[in-house]
Amino acid sequence: MSASEIPDELWRKILDIGVKTSIFSYKDLCCISISCRRLCRLSTEDTLWLHLLSSDFSELNDASSSSSSSSPAKWLYRTRFEREKERKVAAYRRALLRKESEIAELYRRIRETETQLSEEVQRLHAATAEFSNLEKIRQASLALNVWQPEIVRSRQRQIVEQNPVPVKGRLDALEMEMKLCKNQIIGLNKSLKKVKRRLDTAKEELESMKYHPLRDYKSTPSGDQERMVKRKKLKTCIDFPEKPRKTL
Repeated sequence: MSASEIPDELWRKILDIGVKTSIFSYKDLCCISISCRRLCRLSTEDTLWLHLLSSDFSELNDASSSSSSSSPAKWLYRTRFEREKERKVAAYRRALLRKESEIAELYRRIRETETQLSEEVQRLHAATAEFSNLEKIRQASLALNVWQPEIVRSRQRQIVEQNPVPVKGRLDALEMEMKLCKNQIIGLNKSLKKVKRRLDTAKEELESMKYHPLRDYKSTPSGDQERMVKRKKLKTCIDFPEKPRKTL
């Protein structure tokens, strides 16, 4: 028995079972409808699309009220589908903006932390240089109590007299400042590494978000041409054109 000899009641039963058991989705019905005029007519019956309305959107009250309206159920499904698609696209764009704002904030924190780190490094270098100079002055002050040639002694006395700051107290303060700078540098480096890891994670999440099923890509690999043709046919079918087609 050929497909053309199967009665409409059997085809209706096949489509009804496929829809109610979730074997057929709206995409499958659209693909079936482009095969021939007969299946196009049978696959657009209201009972099938009303069931898809109630199962895909979980709004049984709206679906039941739609059955009493004059609009075809397939057209109602299309309206609901487009509305849901717009809602998902809007939610996707908001999520994308939130992720981009998060990345911008992480970049700002990285710049701020790097600035603080540079300032602490400069403070450490300045404190280290001053500590080294005061250490030389301290050594020269101690050397004055030891016998040595007068030329060397006068030079050391000159170095000590040129420094008006108490050497011992200033050395202790500089030593504490250097320890504090080193601790600050260690903490800033840890914070910088943590923020950079968060930035890398956020950038990866943004890249994965940009590949979204609701987005249409113009350039596709050559191996995907067949899927693109099928997608175009499906889009044409979901727009519900009722053009005459040749019977297979």
